[in-house]
Formats: sequence, C-alpha cells, structure tokens
Amino acid sequence: MTKHSPFRYFKTSPEIIRLAVMLYVRFPLSLRNVEDLLHERGIEISHETVRFWWNRFGPMFAAEIRRNRVSRMRSYSNWQWHLDEVFVKINGETHYLWRAVDHEGEVLESYVTKRRDCKAALKFLKKAMKRYGGPEVVVMDKLRSYGAAMKVVGNADRQETDRWVNNRAENSHLPFRRRERAMLRFRQM
Repeated sequence: MTKHSPFRYFKTSPEIIRLAVMLYVRFPLSLRNVEDLLHERGIEISHETVRFWWNRFGPMFAAEIRRNRVSRMRSYSNWQWHLDEVFVKINGETHYLWRAVDHEGEVLESYVTKRRDCKAALKFLKKAMKRYGGPEVVVMDKLRSYGAAMKVVGNADRQETDRWVNNRAENSHLPFRRRERAMLRFRQM
C-alpha cells in the first residue's frame, strides 16, 4: 500500500505551505504578518489560509521536527541529562514532578508520582531511557533515590552530584512555578 502525500489536494506547493507554517510557528508573527511577508515574496494568500494550513499541517511538521531531533540526539555522543524533582500540589495533595532536561535546557521527560523513592526514580529513568537512549552523563542532586535507581539501571559511574551543577534542571521548573503562582491568585479571590 502506497502512502499518499498530505499535500495532494492543495494547489500550492508543499514548500510554500511549509514556509508559511514555519514562519508563523518559529517567529512571534501574527497571521496577517505572515501574509504580508509572503506577499513581499510574491505569494498571494490570505491570513485564513495560513491559519488553515497551521491547523492542518502544524502537528505533522512538529512530529517531523521532534523525530529528527531525537535521532540527532541519539547520534550525538557527548550529551548529558539534568534530573530533578519538585513538589507539586494537585487537588490539595502533594505529588512529585520528576523532570529530565537535556544539555540545551529542553525538557525531555516529565513524570508525576505520589512518592519520592527508588521505585519512582527507577520508573522515571527507565521511561526516559527507553524513549531517548542512554545519556553519557547524568547530573542530579544528592537525593539517594537517584543513586539507588542508577545502580539498578547500571549507570552509577555516569552520575554527577556536585553542588550547583544541576541549575539547568532547577531553572526549568521556573515557568511551572510562575503558572502555579498565577493560579493561586484565582483561588484567593
């Protein structure tokens, strides 16, 4: 069975569709700004067309970028993860949000548990390693659950737990905390 092109019913070329969608997604432009930029290049489309293309092809382009990024990361030999957990209140109960952040600051994996023990750390590590492969270096804080989980996985020698090394993971929690503070204001009214 042959796979049909997703652009097969469109008169516009796939390159123009990709350009319009990527301009809208990559840069802080409005739909009308993208329309104006393409008009300057001699391409006449309306802002509604850009919105339609974004809804139709945006997820496909995002999946393609994600796939390419993961394959590049697997081939990159010297990359490291920063692991951290943070206390989160969900419906009034304390949970733990485990996060893996790569060396560029991108969140690789998130996982929510009720406990902060070796079993939870092991499940989180296995989930992340299954999806992204094994890292060269794992930077983490001095929580003993990480050390026990790393021994089970067999990566105890790749572990770094120095002071202030894990700031990249700590900083990745900031947007989450900002949202959490904004939601508290609604509850206090």
